Amino acid sequence: MHGRAVLERAAAQGVEIIELPGDRLNLGLPDDPRRAYVEAKATLAVVVASPSKRRLQPIAPSADWRVDLAEGCPAHCSYCYLAGSLKGPPITRVYANLDEILDGLPAYLGQGTITSRNAGRAHEGTTYEASCYTDPLALEPLTGSLSAAIAWFGRWEAEAQLRFTSKFANVEPLLALQHSGRTRIRASVNPRAFARFEGGTAPVAERLAALRRMAQAGYPVGLTIAPIIAAEGWEQAYGALIDDAGEALAGVAGLDLTVELITHRLNARMI
Repeated sequence: MHGRAVLERAAAQGVEIIELPGDRLNLGLPDDPRRAYVEAKATLAVVVASPSKRRLQPIAPSADWRVDLAEGCPAHCSYCYLAGSLKGPPITRVYANLDEILDGLPAYLGQGTITSRNAGRAHEGTTYEASCYTDPLALEPLTGSLSAAIAWFGRWEAEAQLRFTSKFANVEPLLALQHSGRTRIRASVNPRAFARFEGGTAPVAERLAALRRMAQAGYPVGLTIAPIIAAEGWEQAYGALIDDAGEALAGVAGLDLTVELITHRLNARMI
């Protein structure tokens, strides 16, 4: 049912729909690497998450468990770590069996080591990270998966928290959800001077404004400053970024804010 709803949303927005009889996706990509990349990035596949994909893995130091609503991202960040993490063309795969994925989460409650059994972070409960291999907010206009997951956690009366990070700002569908304070959204940000490295994403000012709207709607929020780029003038650039974030979130009652600082590690596959 969820997969069919994704197709209906896509069709309503004028997206070309191709239904395949089997589970093999043959894109027939051109030989030119640049064109092949562009065509793959513009392709979204609705697939079924296999049992192995639904078996949660620890995701230190962010959260107890990684839960994937999708795999792949439509953005064009130059430093994207998915280039070295995912195999094959950079298409985005959205999982159709969302109910099955969510129904499997209670089995992991209290079993993690990052927050579940960490005295310093036990107040966060069992944490489930939804943005390890995707940006779920970027896909939300087509999938609705993030809204469904937030509402599911809102109904789940347990010491648990959903977390996700985004470089996008289209939060309007999330504002009125009954989230019960069990989802933390973190805006992934970098100074405006480095925006050229984050193609296809929302401007940083829009991300911060969206974070404010989410905080006003009662969500716990966060800043993920990543990756820290040690280019000329970086000290002033990051100082200005933190000032901008402080101004964007000023005056929000009951603000629950975390800040994460992340460096970037290159490997041969990403060069």
